[in-house]
Amino acid sequence: METQRVVDFPHRSMDKRPRKRPRLTWDIPPAVPPLAPPKILPNIYCAQDFATLPNYAYSSIYYKGIPRNGSPPWRPDDKDGHYVFAIGENLTPRYRILSKMGEGTFGQVLECVDNDRKEIVAIKVVRSIQKYREAAMIEIDVLQKLARHDICGIRCVQIRNWFDYRNHICIFLSRSAKDGSYFKNLPKSSAIKLIDFGSTTFEHQDHNYVVSTRHYRAPEVILGLGWNYSCDMWSVGCILVELCSGEALFQTHENLEHLAMMERVLGPLPQHMIIRADRRAEKYFRRGSRLDWPEGATSRESIRAVWKLPRLQNLIMQHVDHSAGDLIDLLQGLLRYDPAERLKAREALGHPFFTRDLRRFGYPL
Repeated sequence: METQRVVDFPHRSMDKRPRKRPRLTWDIPPAVPPLAPPKILPNIYCAQDFATLPNYAYSSIYYKGIPRNGSPPWRPDDKDGHYVFAIGENLTPRYRILSKMGEGTFGQVLECVDNDRKEIVAIKVVRSIQKYREAAMIEIDVLQKLARHDICGIRCVQIRNWFDYRNHICIFLSRSAKDGSYFKNLPKSSAIKLIDFGSTTFEHQDHNYVVSTRHYRAPEVILGLGWNYSCDMWSVGCILVELCSGEALFQTHENLEHLAMMERVLGPLPQHMIIRADRRAEKYFRRGSRLDWPEGATSRESIRAVWKLPRLQNLIMQHVDHSAGDLIDLLQGLLRYDPAERLKAREALGHPFFTRDLRRFGYPL
């Protein structure tokens, strides 16, 4: 039987690119009626260690419940391609499912017990849809690269390994050294760790027309002007406002309303961006020069949602006292309409909002 060697990360001699592996025995639904099984299933590779399974008949594996240390009966995925499981089942013979920690566009995160190492782990199980499988392979590549630059694992979630189980890419994520758990809500901690890189794109790769979660989407994306990493700096600005106020800055699901909210909070869009907007975005403007608002609004509720928003300075002043000036200046740099004028990551990190107290107490920067 062909297998793929998957190792813990990081490793000096590891292949820098993730590779697809042939399906293993547990990936494949049984024939009906089941064929006579062989006496042994040799060299089944589960995550990191080779193992040999005992003499289980196919019928006992697939039809009569879960054999000891075996995978559960094969079952189809749900209509959206999510893996269907029950608490207490195994995810491959190695991992036993304890709970579902969360669900997103790309899949689910399951809390599991590693039966070999006797520890709690988190496994991201990606939907069995080709585009999400491909995105997962990119995410694995990104996580490997980040692991080489975040050696202490304090800024980004760390990947331990990955495997392909019943047509689901499964990403085994390392546990946090600080709190001993995954993605837990710690109200008294201000530590932030990035955990989801499912939509990551390298600059040299093809870019989709639309990117970013709606609430954090930059204006150049909506206007079809193309995008690069600067759109992430816009997203960071939106997230900082949300951390400050407790609510998303732009709570909308429609492009015209989204642009109207931007103008309400930040002022009018620059003409040079409006003129360059692609054909799909031209409909949001009157005679190519002014946003078609409120004339183009879909409802009175939409108009009210825009008009109730305060200017950025007023919004921050409602929630921040002594450092409001520095925070407003930082946000104005992050939320500049023109991506070429927007603060870059290194510039933002050197902003007085982050460095003023450090300089005061003599910390090196």
